[in-house]
Amino acid sequence: MNTLCSEEKRRAVCRAAMSWLETPYRHQASRKGVGCDCLGLVRGVWREVVGAEPESAGAYAMDWADAAEGERLLEAAHRHFCPVEDNPTAGQLILFRWRAHLPAKHAGIMVGDGSFIHAYERAGVVISSLVPQWRRRIAGVFDFPTGG
Repeated sequence: MNTLCSEEKRRAVCRAAMSWLETPYRHQASRKGVGCDCLGLVRGVWREVVGAEPESAGAYAMDWADAAEGERLLEAAHRHFCPVEDNPTAGQLILFRWRAHLPAKHAGIMVGDGSFIHAYERAGVVISSLVPQWRRRIAGVFDFPTGG
């Protein structure tokens, strides 16, 4: 898999993510306009921009504070995405942990200057500002790969 993410790929990721706006929240779902959670959004964007999903997500808990599953999300991101050390920019995946001692359990995609798109209960897919309260919870930043 080519690991260098081009500007063209990042723009495609942003366009795909934006097309999911207003999709209702549905835990473990990944269907544009019908329902998704934060991982479902990322999975859907992956399918649109990269191709077939590389592995099944399997069942996972809704609770951000549930540490029983370990770092499954972060480990999967390291397997299939390209880690980035810089500040997140448009078209990149960002993972969050709710508390320092908890695993990363939330995902979003940067879509512009200081804003990201994500899905959460009672809101669905929305754009939020990457304010300090979100920024300090970042567990990882990743580029989408250029090929599947």
